[in-house]
Amino acid sequence: MPIRVCASARKSLLMLLVLLLPASHAVAAPVSYKMDPEHTFPSFEADHMGVSIWRGKFDKTRGTMLLDRAAGTGSVDVVVDIASVNFGHEKMKEHALAKEFFDVEQYPTASYKGKLTDFVGGYPTRLVGDLTLHGVTRPVEMKIGLFKCIPHPMLKRELCGGDALAVFKRDEFKLDAGKAYGFNMDVTLRIQMEAIAAE
Repeated sequence: MPIRVCASARKSLLMLLVLLLPASHAVAAPVSYKMDPEHTFPSFEADHMGVSIWRGKFDKTRGTMLLDRAAGTGSVDVVVDIASVNFGHEKMKEHALAKEFFDVEQYPTASYKGKLTDFVGGYPTRLVGDLTLHGVTRPVEMKIGLFKCIPHPMLKRELCGGDALAVFKRDEFKLDAGKAYGFNMDVTLRIQMEAIAAE
């Protein structure tokens, strides 16, 4: 037998739903974060003639992150200053920035834009997006091995940090120096970052 609901009860129920709807949206709203350049240093590892691994990092980075842990969504946008590459070896840096490799005059920045996915316990475990390097944009998927958010002890705002890892072929980005000499084109990329919630 169908249950009859009086008009006044229906009106009260409708008003309750209208009041609750904005609250549910407010809880799930994404939070905006700004990358902390003092604690964000993308780094990489690359083969040197099959006998050693060269490692470098970029000292100047900027970017933003959006995160909605309740909804399990988010995004990352990182921009790297190529001229800030640091191998701890000045001659290697000069060679890397020259036209034959990074060609920093024509391509002064690199970037990664991706979506945070596969949330476990409120935190992402994968980053799916595009790497733009040397004027080429290609999809690069990254595995997130660490991601955590805590209250910043001094700024009194939320601080989130993470460490993402991927391997890509540098010759797919027209960076094929040394290929004729047998250099392995695989590059291990790490994006280690910290981001602070916007005020």
